[in-house]
Amino acid sequence: MESFSSIECFVRSAEVGSFAEAARRLSLTPAAVGKNVARLEARLGVRLFQRSTRRLTLTEAGQRFLEEVAASFQTIQYAVANLASAEGQPAGTLKVSMGTVFGRLYVVPLLAEFLRRYPAISPDWHFDNRQVDLIGQGFDAAIGGGFDLPQGVVARKLTPAHRILVAAPTYLQQHRPITQPADLHELDGILIRSPQTGRVRSWPLTSREQEQSPLDLRLRMTMSDSEAACAAAEQGLGVALVSMPFAVPYLQAGRLLRVLPDWYVDDGNISLYYAEHKLLPGKTRVFVDFVIEQFARQGLAQRFDALGAL
Repeated sequence: MESFSSIECFVRSAEVGSFAEAARRLSLTPAAVGKNVARLEARLGVRLFQRSTRRLTLTEAGQRFLEEVAASFQTIQYAVANLASAEGQPAGTLKVSMGTVFGRLYVVPLLAEFLRRYPAISPDWHFDNRQVDLIGQGFDAAIGGGFDLPQGVVARKLTPAHRILVAAPTYLQQHRPITQPADLHELDGILIRSPQTGRVRSWPLTSREQEQSPLDLRLRMTMSDSEAACAAAEQGLGVALVSMPFAVPYLQAGRLLRVLPDWYVDDGNISLYYAEHKLLPGKTRVFVDFVIEQFARQGLAQRFDALGAL
């Protein structure tokens, strides 16, 4: 029977296409990873990788072997992770990706209670507004919206991802009342440019009655972040189209007001993403359950619904 470490080195190297990167994730040296893979190849009597100075690619035999062992290997990993706990409690490093401002406003405040319940878990939280490769980069979970859902990853809805129009009270006082989407064309627009594509997306507005209308703001400036757009709108620089979670603190404080409160942009959902496995590591399972529990307890789905109270 081949050693677990040799198979682990093979699987990780196949996932990332590099002995050096696999070594970094396994806390080994590249030489140790290479030797483990070579030992496995010698035992099997086949070459698993084609090696070059630039890349590492699976041979046909290597691809077939990976398909046969990957699922069982992950099951063993998760079983070990669940047993490797402190006094029966979930333990280990919890690597999670989340949006910078969204994480700071709505996830970080949950940290104290989470660690009170699960003191043996060590958070390793990454704040980034870009989608991560959940499995390839070794994340246990991610929180965000608009993620492509690759094979092997599931999404649990946390809240709707609505965008709304907001402006400073002083700005609105300087213009005629805005009662319908057609009134927007005379106003300065603060629009969001996608950090992924660099483009300003053409959003259709949706009404409470589910009617649709084009968003026709006069482009004044673009931002790549809703928090920055809220800050610009607060200065009276125009009407901003922003994600509801970022607008809530400004709306509650009266620093911004809704423009056309019966209209919004539907951008899908903000969800919690994690690998699809029957045997999740205990640390991941309790984190998923805890976040869903807390979002429900705080009524965040209702607060982020553009047709709600605000």
